[in-house]
Amino acid sequence: MSVKVLENLFGITPEQTIQDGSSVRYMVDNSLYTIIQVTHLEQEALIELYEMSEHMAKYGDNKVSTFVPGLNEKFLVTHEKQDYVLMHNYLFPPSRNNNTGRKLAKFHERGKLIQAPISGANRVGQWKSYWIKRLEQIENVWRGVVQERTGEEFEKLFIQSFPYYLGLCENAIQYVTDTELDEELTFLDMGTICHQTFHENVWNKQMEIRNPFDWVFDHPSRDIAEWVRDCYFLNSRSFQPDLTQFFRGYESISPLSIFSWRLVYARLLFPLHYFSCIEDYYLTSSQWTQKQLEERLSRYLRDARDYERFLGNFYQLAGVGQENFPAIDWLVPSYLE
Repeated sequence: MSVKVLENLFGITPEQTIQDGSSVRYMVDNSLYTIIQVTHLEQEALIELYEMSEHMAKYGDNKVSTFVPGLNEKFLVTHEKQDYVLMHNYLFPPSRNNNTGRKLAKFHERGKLIQAPISGANRVGQWKSYWIKRLEQIENVWRGVVQERTGEEFEKLFIQSFPYYLGLCENAIQYVTDTELDEELTFLDMGTICHQTFHENVWNKQMEIRNPFDWVFDHPSRDIAEWVRDCYFLNSRSFQPDLTQFFRGYESISPLSIFSWRLVYARLLFPLHYFSCIEDYYLTSSQWTQKQLEERLSRYLRDARDYERFLGNFYQLAGVGQENFPAIDWLVPSYLE
């Protein structure tokens, strides 16, 4: 069906089909095309993604996916009651620059220059409200699980651990509040184009494609913190060299203010990894996936002390020292005693 959409609505006949992770891409000469189903998206959201994509391409990011008009000269096409857009990329050889920090800083610097108003995708200053809403949703699930107590191993772990992660979440919210009260914003703290959840593999797949459908508009610390979180959980025993390289690369292009460092830390305090694990468990109907998530949750709880040590030493590990930043006294979770 995708090939039919490509041929009938865009007048493009693919020469080759490529599986790139979970995405199917179609090659024509030196171009790659990706069809994205957007029936669930509001038109205003698509316009914002279009504006961000056009901006990044205009300012020299040649890895960005750009929107392709159909034969009817419209970017949004409909086939069998489903809406689609087509994204275009040029095919480049793998980048020689493997410093993700440096590449991300350049990306953020370009994103800061956008003039088009971004509202629906704007997350600047909204972390606390998002976190509170997410916390309340998880807490409601937890209360229901406590009442039912089915005896499932995952639910035992969830019941046991949630109060501890509730405390972490409250610490994160308070840290953002204190940062907003204590620190002045600088020109380094302008909002920019960011990712919903940035990590090493967002760009370092088979093809380095920068997909606007991964984007939001936020403070650059969002992407930095999520990269650090992913780096830590991938290599919790040996992350230090990658962390050092990342921050050196990033700050060689865009130095971080004290405000930025504190937001990075606040976001690492927020237990997104834990919340995502719980949410994914209750959203899937696959027993295999649930078992994988149970094992992941068990690892998070087993290694909670290590993550506390990481948070407690973060500023030193990142090379900026503790003296300019407020410390938090970490308590060992009672269920690990």
